[in-house]
Amino acid sequence: MAEQNFDLVVLGGGSAGYAAAIRAVQLGSTVALVEKDKLGGTCLHRGCVPTKAMLHAAELADGANEGAAIGVNTTLESVDIDKVGAFRDGIVASKFKGLQGLLKARKIEVFQGEGKLTSANTVQVGDTTLKGKNVVLATGSYAKSLPGLAIEGRVITSDQGLQLNWIPKRALVLGGGVIGLEFASMWRSFGAEVTIIEGLDHLAPAEEPSVSKQLERAYKKRGIDFKLGVRFSGVEQDDHGVKVSLESGETLEADLLLVAVGRGPVTQGLGFEEAGIKMERGFVIVDEKLETSVPGVYAIGDITPGLQLAHRSYQHGIFVAEQIAGQNPVMVPDVNIPKITYCTPEIASVGLKEADAKQQYGDDKISSYEYNLAGNAKSSILGTAGSVKVVRVNDGPVVGVHMIGARVGELVSEAQLIVNWEAYPEDVAQLIHAHPTQGETIGEAHMALAGRPLHAL
Repeated sequence: MAEQNFDLVVLGGGSAGYAAAIRAVQLGSTVALVEKDKLGGTCLHRGCVPTKAMLHAAELADGANEGAAIGVNTTLESVDIDKVGAFRDGIVASKFKGLQGLLKARKIEVFQGEGKLTSANTVQVGDTTLKGKNVVLATGSYAKSLPGLAIEGRVITSDQGLQLNWIPKRALVLGGGVIGLEFASMWRSFGAEVTIIEGLDHLAPAEEPSVSKQLERAYKKRGIDFKLGVRFSGVEQDDHGVKVSLESGETLEADLLLVAVGRGPVTQGLGFEEAGIKMERGFVIVDEKLETSVPGVYAIGDITPGLQLAHRSYQHGIFVAEQIAGQNPVMVPDVNIPKITYCTPEIASVGLKEADAKQQYGDDKISSYEYNLAGNAKSSILGTAGSVKVVRVNDGPVVGVHMIGARVGELVSEAQLIVNWEAYPEDVAQLIHAHPTQGETIGEAHMALAGRPLHAL
């Protein structure tokens, strides 16, 4: 049995793992990266990248249907789902090849196979023992289901949903969070009848309530149905479709059921608990340095409690590599990490919701302003409704920005700079936003909150 020694052994080659490996090599460490499937993990192969490729195709389908309204006489003839899939797979393959080349150029040694933590400083991969001065756990997440709900046949998760070679005529989506909203949006653009089942009182329940309400209005206008505040009871299926029962007694029928109830950590059977690592509900518990209960072993990305986002994982990987190297890195807290839901209309947010800000600072210490996209020329050209809401501490900084509308995901980078640099509305109000752009909506909202509105009342 061979043994190899490295400064750092990283278990998992997804967003968190490969970010840690790259940064560690930049800082002078030797690195072993272990991956049982494909480098890039869920984000590249089953999540962020392929879903957004599909959603781009959906956006083009919507554009074809809407062209006649502005004098461009186009209609949607059909959707060739095989070609859409080929487009998606081509994007993924290109990025995968690029990532492989990047790691090779950085001289990161990749070990293909399922790794298992066998002690505080060793990972076993087949017949090879990898020994590191430090070990980083970055094994990612999987699509969850409900207890007793088998993922089989016409009951699928996003993993199977991305690989469908047909478009459902009727689809049921269990879950009104990010994944469910994006698939509902995509399938509706491709012509499907879609119904979302959500146990809470709003779609996008993690977002600002005013954003959720606007999304619900937009989905109704698009013909997407939803059942809110109802609980799933069970499902029956045959070769032709599914029949879903709700606890209210209502039954719904469709071609398939997409289960979009979140993602769980991939941590079982990998030796974590046997090595003495503290766990809760399958997640690895870490301190402010992302170190586990076992000194020298760190955990990053989706296996730690909190947001499950690729860019959070990148941050974790870079942070840990710098931490191990003796630097003093700064980590953005989860609440101030930008979030985007790529449905139509898009949702983007960063920082505290207004209710949370009031709870933290006090009701009389918080002010907000919501700028309607109807006042923005570029938004009118794009034909989008929506808003930008800014939450501030009175006589203090902006602590939250919440947006809905076409392409607002492209505005969230500026919003995160404002929140994370603790800018005051008065600071932002002095800056220039090019006209006509949607970026002006950020400026207008801050000008209004600073008491100097231009295109707002």
